[in-house]
Amino acid sequence: MSLRVTQGMMSTQTLSNINRNYSKLSDMSNQISTGRKINKPSDDPVGVTYALRYRAELASNEQYQSNADSAVSWLDYTDSTMQQSTALMTRLKELTVQASSSTVPQSGLDAIRMEVEQLKEQMGSIGNSQLRGKYIFNGQNYDKAPYVLSGSITSFSQIDTDDGAVKYAIGGDSVYQVNTSGNDFFGKSTDSDNVYKVMDDLITALNNRDYMNISAQLGQIESRATKMQSCLSEVGARTNRIQLVQSRLQDMNLNLTTLQAKTEDADVASLMIKATTAQTVYEAALKSSAQILQPTLMDFMR
Repeated sequence: MSLRVTQGMMSTQTLSNINRNYSKLSDMSNQISTGRKINKPSDDPVGVTYALRYRAELASNEQYQSNADSAVSWLDYTDSTMQQSTALMTRLKELTVQASSSTVPQSGLDAIRMEVEQLKEQMGSIGNSQLRGKYIFNGQNYDKAPYVLSGSITSFSQIDTDDGAVKYAIGGDSVYQVNTSGNDFFGKSTDSDNVYKVMDDLITALNNRDYMNISAQLGQIESRATKMQSCLSEVGARTNRIQLVQSRLQDMNLNLTTLQAKTEDADVASLMIKATTAQTVYEAALKSSAQILQPTLMDFMR
């Protein structure tokens, strides 16, 4: 049984094909203008899933990079302040060796004492060093200055800092400590080699012209200087590790960006060729359709 093809059927099919061609041309034009091959979920449902995943991973990676940058900044500043402290300890040792000689008169001891007092004040300032409003030697209480004299606290040597760890998340499962407490670096209040206690004892010995006690401070100075150097080395090791993490995060960012581009970005050159072809097909369809469709009565009345 043959199927009779009517004029209405031909018109409907022709218009449907023309609209389909026009829709493809419109989609390609949209991709060219936006530079993206996924402009709405229906363009590529599977691709959208991957694109959203890449965007989430990129956002997390950028936050990890920001945290790593902040961690390195903290460590670099800590390294700088620690080096200042070790330089002060070197000068303190030189003055102590000089003052331990019994040939030094009281006037000479007084001059050394005044310099030691200045060194003590400077060491106290270093202990209160802060980066972006955070006191780096006071653990998790970084909003409070650790070395402050008040009430019964008459010497820095009586102060214990907070030992809490300040940590930065620099990876999905990597949380890293960046701080060093003042107790570890300058000494606890109960430590015989607490740097502030050593300075107080040295100042007292210089006032009393007590050469024996002046010499006794040399061992304490060397002990604390060794511990300070150990803390400084640890900061260097932490910095090296985070710099390695920074390099890995940069590589990951490049990889994710490349994958995202392959998923979302349009190949404009290829699309231009396809769009030109689609435009030709569309125009040819319009022309041929105008000729194929049966003329109306009006055409015969011209």
